Amino acid sequence: MTEFSLLDYAPVLVMFLVAIGFAASQILVAQLVGPRKRTATKLMPYECGKDPVGSARDRFSVKFYMVAVAFLLFDLEILFVIPFAVAFKSLLAAEQSGTVYYGTIAFVTMMFFLGTVVVGLLYEWKKGAFDWSIQARAEAIAEAAELKRKGGVFSRFRKAA
Repeated sequence: MTEFSLLDYAPVLVMFLVAIGFAASQILVAQLVGPRKRTATKLMPYECGKDPVGSARDRFSVKFYMVAVAFLLFDLEILFVIPFAVAFKSLLAAEQSGTVYYGTIAFVTMMFFLGTVVVGLLYEWKKGAFDWSIQARAEAIAEAAELKRKGGVFSRFRKAA
């Protein structure tokens, strides 16, 4: 066994220093060179693609939750498929040397998992989770009309001041 040396980890330290330096330099350049127009729209809080209008207890569209489910679906898929892909070749080798069908069992299990993911994807697709354009525009137009009727986005800020 070789002796432990902290110098072996120097490339990792250099990588972290370069990453931190790059991030800091990009923030600094953006602050120095970037435009500084402060408009009412730019100063308005923005969250999750929805303008902060009305009460915090207003109902959100179901599409926000459907997107969250789609994210979890694909996040879990990546979480399981990548380790499977890495270990599959060694499972096939273990199957050749023994009587247990490790590779076949792993393959069938992964195909069942991927089938479940496809069913989830089809469910979301049928529910319209990926059709944002028409309904999102209609909701935005309705919100804008409601805002105009109430006196604008910043009427509540003018009242507080």
